[in-house]
Amino acid sequence: MDRCLPLMQLEKEAGFRSSFNFVPEGTCAVGPEIREELERSGFEVGVHDLKHDGFLYRSRKSFKENAERINSYLKEWKARGFRSGFMLHNLSWVEDLNVLYDASTFDTDPFEPQPDGVETIFPFWVPGSNGRGFVELPYTLIQDFNLFIVLQEQTIDIWKQKVDWIAAHGGMALMIVHPDYVNFANGTRSRDEFPAAHYKDFLNYVKTTYAGQYWQALPREVAAYVAEVKPTLNRPLRPCHL
Repeated sequence: MDRCLPLMQLEKEAGFRSSFNFVPEGTCAVGPEIREELERSGFEVGVHDLKHDGFLYRSRKSFKENAERINSYLKEWKARGFRSGFMLHNLSWVEDLNVLYDASTFDTDPFEPQPDGVETIFPFWVPGSNGRGFVELPYTLIQDFNLFIVLQEQTIDIWKQKVDWIAAHGGMALMIVHPDYVNFANGTRSRDEFPAAHYKDFLNYVKTTYAGQYWQALPREVAAYVAEVKPTLNRPLRPCHL
């Protein structure tokens, strides 16, 4: 929690705004002060799982019960989006949540516990049996932990190569950065941290390489656009598979 606002400031200075997704219950629960500061600064706040214990999708019955509590936090926080812990997902169950969008999937990521990617770099509409449906926003750039801790990369070259490929195909560049893995000090860092300069350099790369060519939108803004144009499409909103 102590690193959320420094990370927010890093993004602001680079000219970006993002969504911070918080766990509402358990040891990771966040107070209103950080959420309110983020919102005042033009950032989005989303609900991240319920307890982040890996049991959200244990059974259909328990998910329905947990969904009621998740919906209460969505309402209290005025949040439009949800992301599950460990990127676990079952899109047919997400319709129990009162959300505009879900962000619990990825184009491809073999390092996740449930590694079945949706194989697209585009947001897409998920119709629901309740007649509402929601927008799915898969992340399309490898997570910071997997890049720097699992693969032990020392540069941002993989991020740069992938965002170049996404840009060439007109797709959505969506990434996950965890404040707890970002080291803002210039001295020694722990084995599960990476320098904040890596993330700053990536944002600056996007800003300078693609100046005037991209829409830097909050997830809720992307989802609102997809939800609006979805009825006018004569094909699924997943036009480019990997």
